[in-house]
Amino acid sequence: MKIAIIDDTPLNLVLMEKLIGHHPGWTPVTFGVPGTGLQWCLAHEPDLIIVDYMMPGLDGLEFIRRVRAEHARDDVPILMVTASDERKVRYDALEAGANDFLIKPIDAHEFNPRVRNMLMLREAHLATRTRAETLAAEVRRATEEIHARERETVTRLARAAEFRDPETGAHIQRMAHYSALIARRLQLDADYADAILQAAPMHDVGKLGIPDYILLKAGRLTAEEMAIMRRHPVIGHDILKDSSSAIIQLGASIALSHHEKFDGSGYPNGLAGADIPIEGRIVAVADVFDALTSERPYKPAWSLERAVAWLEDGRGRHFDPVCVDALLSNWSEVLRIRDRFGAEV
Repeated sequence: MKIAIIDDTPLNLVLMEKLIGHHPGWTPVTFGVPGTGLQWCLAHEPDLIIVDYMMPGLDGLEFIRRVRAEHARDDVPILMVTASDERKVRYDALEAGANDFLIKPIDAHEFNPRVRNMLMLREAHLATRTRAETLAAEVRRATEEIHARERETVTRLARAAEFRDPETGAHIQRMAHYSALIARRLQLDADYADAILQAAPMHDVGKLGIPDYILLKAGRLTAEEMAIMRRHPVIGHDILKDSSSAIIQLGASIALSHHEKFDGSGYPNGLAGADIPIEGRIVAVADVFDALTSERPYKPAWSLERAVAWLEDGRGRHFDPVCVDALLSNWSEVLRIRDRFGAEV
């Protein structure tokens, strides 16, 4: 246990240093200049501070106030040594943050028990801190386990939809990363951008409820078949909406809103502009861009130039203009995502 002693009287320093040195495990660190002692106490973390009241330049009260101003030092016990028995001095010292007092001349029979009591208080504080840190670490581990299970659930839901849809795992990865890219370029919260990366793959989970003869049809859908296909956002929302997971709740919103159009001509609810949740507006751009530039059994992949022209033509009609601009304004990152997830997975 390190004990910082600050006193401008050399005789007092020698006396207290000797008293402390008699106890194994107690290490005195002495300072005759209060400013130097303050710098050391702020740069280190002593287990006990013993400071004189009457010192030139920086008295004991101001010394204590400056130590206590540092939040990391608010549980270090402080003994103030004073020749004064005036109550106001004691009141001021307690107000400043002193824990106990020693009256000069120092009595060894009083000094040792008070120091021992203060160090026992310090040990209790350290034990509490250790327990708190251990508990915080356990909470972090438990939280990460929950997040890992959420990610696994999301992945399995997305994979389940893939088995019934000609879209591929590479498409799911690309559109999710495009979505996160757009969120970041819109300067949305970093946690939100990470959440949309995890939630976007659930956008078409409602296709689990669409019959195969419609979902896998190579030709153009009839009006009746299109009406059934357009139910998949509501089906996906119903699958996901009651989850206690914030990520899956975000996935429910994406599933319901990613086919809405900025001009109100989309489905299922005909929402327009800012009435469409931002996550739906983001995923609409990311999903369509990757669908256009990906090969499907029913169409070849479009060139990047043709897909970009389609997005720009749809600004303000199909797509939120700021989401289109956010994707296209970081073209090098778009190409990096395409290269990274170019192979079907």
